[in-house]
Amino acid sequence: MTSEDKERRNAMLDRVLSRGAQALDDHDTTQGDDQFDLAERAALTRVAGLSTELEDITEVEYRQVRLERVVLAGIWNTTQAEAENSIRELAALAETAGSEVLDALIQRRDKPDPGTYLGKGKAAELAEVVASVGADTVIIDSELAPSQRRGLEDVIKVKVVDRVALILDIFAQHAKSREGKAQVELAQLEYLLPRLRGWGESLSRQAGGRVAGGAGIGSRGPGETKIELDRRRIRTRMSKLRREINAMAPSRETKRKNRARHHVPSVAIVGYTNAGKSSLLNLLTDAEVMVQNALFATLDPTVRQAKTADGLVFTYTDTVGFVRNLPHQLVEAFRSTLEEAAGSDLLLHVVDASHPDPHGQIQAVRDVLGDVETGDIPELLVFNKADIAEEAVITGLRAEYPDAQFVSAVSKEGIDDLIEAIEDRLPVPDIDMTVLIPYERGDLVSKIYALGTVEHESHGTEGTSLQAKVPTELVDELREFQRPDLVIDE
Repeated sequence: MTSEDKERRNAMLDRVLSRGAQALDDHDTTQGDDQFDLAERAALTRVAGLSTELEDITEVEYRQVRLERVVLAGIWNTTQAEAENSIRELAALAETAGSEVLDALIQRRDKPDPGTYLGKGKAAELAEVVASVGADTVIIDSELAPSQRRGLEDVIKVKVVDRVALILDIFAQHAKSREGKAQVELAQLEYLLPRLRGWGESLSRQAGGRVAGGAGIGSRGPGETKIELDRRRIRTRMSKLRREINAMAPSRETKRKNRARHHVPSVAIVGYTNAGKSSLLNLLTDAEVMVQNALFATLDPTVRQAKTADGLVFTYTDTVGFVRNLPHQLVEAFRSTLEEAAGSDLLLHVVDASHPDPHGQIQAVRDVLGDVETGDIPELLVFNKADIAEEAVITGLRAEYPDAQFVSAVSKEGIDDLIEAIEDRLPVPDIDMTVLIPYERGDLVSKIYALGTVEHESHGTEGTSLQAKVPTELVDELREFQRPDLVIDE
């Protein structure tokens, strides 16, 4: 490699790592009440310098992703800016997984090489880089076919991990609930199944008794190999996990039905990972959800109750964050979680205004939401971290998205306007009723306040008089107390 090539690569690496570090350091919004969660997560940080691979990578059959000192690599066929944004995000993902990024390499080519992904020449160059910096892992900014990974490992002689395996590893570290852990394990097994590597037939078993065709001695061949046995075990485990996840679904569905039956509007907070969704939820509801300046810090959905200025009760639901090229295994495994967004009345789409490519974030989130049929749900765009974004960027985003809200979860800038915008977009009861409720039916008064909008109220000798807008499901209960000609003194 020429000195000119090294200087160009070092300049690119400086850009990648400096922006990646800034993305994780600019907004430290750690809350006091989640110190235990953060301490527990920090206690699991990987120890640098410990070997995680066998000398001969061809002998590796099961390889848990344990990243330490890594080199990033990718290809680009669009613009260099998009390629660098993608590799920068990969650096942030690698650091979130607990690794140390040492170098990065991007190749310009129209399509990946079917044998080594990068091509023989670039793979050999990557091997030189890995040897020079002392890395033990290479992370590829794409999903690799099993043959591509093997071919690349044969050239560079260290472990190769693709973007999908990296994201799955982060999810495995951060999952806390029983359902979340089951979903992540299912996604990992779906990824692992076609990528198992064994020792050929060296551990095969001989078929016993009479074999195919009724032949006996002399026709016995290899029986079930170890890799076939492992595949069957994995399929059995996947079936069990699917049953467990399906068994957990009714509980979540029952809660959703209860909210629907009581006509409690729902606001689903969606957005790119590390856009500040949990920070906004804490600010809007005092939810005390753990906030960490890392990608995919929270995976399990959190539902918190809130109330409008008019007294209308509704809920906020914080969902899992998205990322470009989110592995389809995770989309399928977390479908029950993403259905929280599909059943909402409003999507609060949070975008990181300080990110180099906010438009790409918006499109990535909308692509995933399209898989769970949220097209008919109103969307409110919220650009968070407006306090650290460049003024020119904010001006451009305001022009392009005139109905969006610009806020900061740290400085609380724009939060009042955001709350007002959310309340304006919530479904409101639309049936006008004037009722006289006896004092012994105070439960109905509570329902009207919880589910409807009270415009006038007065108290008399017979009971409480109310003029209110109520949802359809309350009309039948209130019909016997309806007094259309009643005049309520304000």
